[in-house]
Amino acid sequence: MKKELKTSIEGKTLRMEWTCEAPRNSVFAAFTEKEQLEAWWGPEGWETTIETFEFQPGGVWHYCMRCVDPAQGDFYGMESWGKAIFRHIDAPNTYSHADYFSDASGAISEHLPGSENVTTFLDHGETTLIVFESTYETEAAVQEVLGMGMKEGFTSQLYRLDRLLTKR
Repeated sequence: MKKELKTSIEGKTLRMEWTCEAPRNSVFAAFTEKEQLEAWWGPEGWETTIETFEFQPGGVWHYCMRCVDPAQGDFYGMESWGKAIFRHIDAPNTYSHADYFSDASGAISEHLPGSENVTTFLDHGETTLIVFESTYETEAAVQEVLGMGMKEGFTSQLYRLDRLLTKR
């Protein structure tokens, strides 16, 4: 049975939920250890290179997702840069960060929406419910990122996360 990323929108906040068949400590590590994150972050057919990863309050995560799948047509060879600034960390329960589109130098895009995010890892024994809450400046910004295929891309990368976790 194929899983679905549960989503809901309340005003300027997009909430998504995903259940992993792995204990919370393992799931949290996959989000907070550079080598693991590079192995699954980004949709199918994309590879992620992390330029900077400082998992601490005030720390920066700067990365590039690059399409390496020729079957993805016009996306092939495209790069998408992102930058996050970690706000609060309560391992292995939750962390928060500001999230932005950026360029290769780390300059934040003024033309694409940024968000404030809280990621929570709920322990259910051998499974973990991950709750993602992203708050944007406007309701239109939520619709903009959804229109860019954010839900589909995020679902794809969460399946990659699942595969990484089952290899253990």
